[in-house]
Amino acid sequence: MDSPELPIGERIAYYRSKNGNRTQAAIAGLCGISERYLSLIENGKRTPSAAVLTRLAAELGVPVSALLTEHAPPEPQAPLTVEPAVARALMGYGPARSTPPVAPAELRERVEGAWRTWQTSPTRYTDIAAALPALIEDVEHAVRAHRGGNEAATRREVLRSAADLYGLLRSYCRRTGRLDLSLLVADRAIRAAEDADDPLRLAAASWNLGHVLLSDPRDGAVDEAADIAMEAIDRLSRETGTPQISAMQGALELVAVVAAARQQKWWKARERLAKKAGPLSKRAGEGNVQRTVFGPTNVALHALSIEMLAGASAEALRVADDIDTGALPSREREFTFTLEVARCCAMRRDDAAVLVHLLALEELSAEDLCRSPTAVALVADLRKRVRPTYRRQVYGLAERLGIT
Repeated sequence: MDSPELPIGERIAYYRSKNGNRTQAAIAGLCGISERYLSLIENGKRTPSAAVLTRLAAELGVPVSALLTEHAPPEPQAPLTVEPAVARALMGYGPARSTPPVAPAELRERVEGAWRTWQTSPTRYTDIAAALPALIEDVEHAVRAHRGGNEAATRREVLRSAADLYGLLRSYCRRTGRLDLSLLVADRAIRAAEDADDPLRLAAASWNLGHVLLSDPRDGAVDEAADIAMEAIDRLSRETGTPQISAMQGALELVAVVAAARQQKWWKARERLAKKAGPLSKRAGEGNVQRTVFGPTNVALHALSIEMLAGASAEALRVADDIDTGALPSREREFTFTLEVARCCAMRRDDAAVLVHLLALEELSAEDLCRSPTAVALVADLRKRVRPTYRRQVYGLAERLGIT
């Protein structure tokens, strides 16, 4: 869609609103300028330098030309990095219907193993892409084979494995740029959980769908994510209370928290985190129910995210100082924590700290680092203003990421 014919300052305001509806404070902090200076730029009272304009464009997720010309160029598509064999398996290719299905116990073991790989391996994209095609084919073949059978217990166990696998696929597809496939598998997870008559997995499937919608750029998608989370919480409230139910309710509350933060409703997000998710995390304890990694540490991570998104970098770093991610069962959550700390340091122009955290991210998972637009933008920005004392380290990191 073309941008309106506006002066440069108004175009900046347009993209700031369109691409996330973020505050002037947040954008200014990430670009190393004051909120007042950005306000003057947007009001046409100041003209940004080329360096500031470049930083603004990078943070807004648009080419510099989009801020300089009357019409925006076509928006780049997310990289389609899903392995073709994974997409092919999801489209229905698999064993012949007459082939005997894999036993439910073996399917369960393989799905559990795939989840362990996805949450803990530093090379998780490579490893999981090798395992997924055959696993998808075998799970879906087993579902078809037992659909009309008389063995209710076997059918239910196969459907549970299917729901768990689709949850993994939701995360994999979203992080490899295929929001369409992510939505597809989130829907399949809901169907499988419903057919299995498993309330906990149905709630987890709603949690997965909520995360897909949080990534959806459509107007209203964030509201849809919050609505789905609230409906799932309401359904769970009718179940017998257990630590697992509390954990799943808490994970769904975090979807609503993120939705409020994405809409810049900072106090609503903080209040829901403190009054809803926080007490549930104490009731549930640290854990990984349905791979949500919900617990007190995850609640603290969301408190950090809210302050970072609100542009309150000092408060975000204060929160971060009290977080220990060492015991988390998910490398992805540890990666997200370190990345958000790096973003807070960038807001404060603490380049040495930014570099330290970027190198930690590379050590944690080089595959995640190269797939993170935010991390790549931080490296590119750091490379432009690097001090001689650590130029070699910054340039080396940029080269490994293909930034020249």
